[in-house]
Amino acid sequence: MIPVCEPTLEGNELKYVTDCIKSGWISSAGKYIEEFEKAFSKFCNAKYGIACSNGTAALHLALESLGIKKGDEVIIPSFTMIATANAVIYTGAKPVLIDSENETWNMDVSKIEEKITKNTKAIIVVHIYGHPIDMDVVLKIAKKYNLFVIEDAAEAHGAEYKGKRVGSIGDIGCFSFYGNKILTTGEGGMVVTNSEKLAERAKLLRNHAFGMPRFIHNELGFNYRLTNVQAAIGLAQTERADYLVNRRRENAKFYNSLLKDIPGIITPIEKSWAKNVYWMYSILIDEKKFGMNKNQVMEALKAKGIETRSFFLPMHKQPVYAKNDDRFPDINGKYPVSESLFERGLYLPSGSSLTKEQIKTVADALKSLRT
Repeated sequence: MIPVCEPTLEGNELKYVTDCIKSGWISSAGKYIEEFEKAFSKFCNAKYGIACSNGTAALHLALESLGIKKGDEVIIPSFTMIATANAVIYTGAKPVLIDSENETWNMDVSKIEEKITKNTKAIIVVHIYGHPIDMDVVLKIAKKYNLFVIEDAAEAHGAEYKGKRVGSIGDIGCFSFYGNKILTTGEGGMVVTNSEKLAERAKLLRNHAFGMPRFIHNELGFNYRLTNVQAAIGLAQTERADYLVNRRRENAKFYNSLLKDIPGIITPIEKSWAKNVYWMYSILIDEKKFGMNKNQVMEALKAKGIETRSFFLPMHKQPVYAKNDDRFPDINGKYPVSESLFERGLYLPSGSSLTKEQIKTVADALKSLRT
């Protein structure tokens, strides 16, 4: 089976983890946490990095650090992983959904302004599957209405918008280091920002809001700490970040060359102003032209020993949000592009360690489904 994604652990991961174990510093204190935070924030061209337990925690910390609370509204794309919406709900605020656009599959920035109300406090942009959203438009709207901009860059390590690394462009950026991400710590996350005030706030909330003396708590905090062992892996990954990103881009380029002439397969694009890092090499299936629908393609590839994944089910289609709960987003709007992406989209094997032979095997298997 060619896996859809597996971690690439070919650097100093074992060396640094062994050092943690020998030193005894395996929990949420130790030198690797600070070193990882400094290295990754530098990679993002941000001043501060706050490591945490996962990408969802990073989003929640970002929102809490900005003071998002009950009664507020936060604009998000409908086409995203559910963590984006859930993090808003955790604060008591309400997610407000925006449809996607057809080219990059990101939130349709032309639809943001019509969803802004007196309760809107922030916009969460998701750089979907590694392609940046058009940040200039978002920032212009945010400035006009005095809104915060949070970048959900969980899938976009090293991606760039007009030469700027994502995560450092808005007020605060959030990353995930789950096992299938371009950089991984197994589980883990990071908040990055250029604001010292936001960084200090996120650090406080990450660790139960411990005061001085230590067990005096003046507000509600969270246990969102990363372990030193995970940070050791993260530091080793960050040392090779450019290589890992370049491998995804090289693999995508090779995929594109092999799949570009197959009728019914739509390959991912890269806008002239963007650096797409192709977290997952994602394609759309046009059933009429290809002769099979997405689900049939996935089953046929599985039979040939090739693992795939479906695109995200949009937020307005999530069963949990159909429940009568004031915290949940309004799911009654129309989001045709988001629905179409889910119905047609799948990921092919995408790991940084994927070989050209494996990519060719996947491409040949896809071609054979049309014959």
